[in-house]
Amino acid sequence: MNLFTLNEIRISYSHKNDPKLLPEARSSKQIYQLLLPDWDDIDYVETFKVIFLSRSLKVLGVRNLSKGGTAGTVVDIKCIFQAALKTNADSIAVLHNHPSGALQPSTEDISLTRKIKQAGDILNIHLTDHLIVTSFGFLSFADDGLL
Repeated sequence: MNLFTLNEIRISYSHKNDPKLLPEARSSKQIYQLLLPDWDDIDYVETFKVIFLSRSLKVLGVRNLSKGGTAGTVVDIKCIFQAALKTNADSIAVLHNHPSGALQPSTEDISLTRKIKQAGDILNIHLTDHLIVTSFGFLSFADDGLL
């Protein structure tokens, strides 16, 4: 099996990565396992990330969208879709961590997810999932019927 790190994936205007080498992100568990090893400050500050996916759910790129403090981070939805359009993504998954270790979504998390989904629907870029992650586990909006 070929080991692959997400640092090797470059966000680009064209497909410059060999599709055979790109990891798949078909489930919340795969997404969590792909990103957890590179999430250095998961227990310290809240960070919001976006994974850009091809039609076949191959990872086209990952963007660290924002980093905040211990209780929140600012997410600009326009920046999510600006990068999604540049990568020609068919879908996206978004993730953020809770340094507190709590896996329950806040009211703000639910509201933000709805807004991202609505914006994606307009652009025909499907939101596959929103994960809340900690170093000990994750909550999937898709798996829990919150999308």
